[in-house]
Amino acid sequence: MTTTIKVSDALRDRLKAQAAREGLTLGGHLARLADADDRRTRMRTLKAAIAATPLGGATSHAAETAEWERAELTDQTR
Repeated sequence: MTTTIKVSDALRDRLKAQAAREGLTLGGHLARLADADDRRTRMRTLKAAIAATPLGGATSHAAETAEWERAELTDQTR
């Protein structure tokens, strides 16, 4: 299913030129832009969560991560 979105001619031309440079359709380019924005939002959320994590939580996480990595290394040597 397709739909029409209303943008100025200048913006449409800009988006089409960007898409053409990457060898994409306009729809493919818009999907890539939407994916990039979703990723930026996830990274912003992650950064905020990390900043809000108390030092003890970060230390606990690091210890748990190290424990999992040791377990994985042990499993690989068997």
